[in-house]
Amino acid sequence: MKSKSDTIDIREDILDTAQVIMSSKGFSGVGLTEILSSVGVPKGSFYHYFSSKEAFGEALLQRYFDNYLADMDVTFGQVGQTSSERLQKYWQNWLETQTTLDPQSKCLVVKLAAEVADLSEGMRHVLLQGTSQIIARIAEVIEQGVTDGSLKIEENPKHLAETLYHCWLGASLLAKITKDDVPLITAMQTTKTLLNTPA
Repeated sequence: MKSKSDTIDIREDILDTAQVIMSSKGFSGVGLTEILSSVGVPKGSFYHYFSSKEAFGEALLQRYFDNYLADMDVTFGQVGQTSSERLQKYWQNWLETQTTLDPQSKCLVVKLAAEVADLSEGMRHVLLQGTSQIIARIAEVIEQGVTDGSLKIEENPKHLAETLYHCWLGASLLAKITKDDVPLITAMQTTKTLLNTPA
């Protein structure tokens, strides 16, 4: 009989493996058999870890956002940097991760959002909550930048954060279509213009 810790470990292994595979193939394009065989878990035991494929998709996205937001908190919590420098590091990291060949570092929102938002209300809700939290964190750092004097902007921080996030999501999607990093480089230039930071 598996212990609770064993169950959690296997569940995490399934989610780890699924993120890598689905980052390349999408949600609908991957069968449970492919994921489970990669982990070495019998297909019949899938429902011991997840109540349905939809619940599995929600867990996958929630875990992605939890990790992503934790990474944001580390980047935005750096001591000895201005808010402007923290934002610059965040965007630079986005550019680098979206141009790498490692599928696990790719943005799962870009890969799955259009597909699963119409497929599952539960997954759409996780996407909405997760992206809203990302935008809120960006807005908070913009506000801090205005306060510490490292950013000279007059626009509402929340509206600006939304604009920037939308810009980067769109650029990431276009980079996939063109197989080129030019859209992301353009997003970086646009970001510097909107934030009035040095080119």
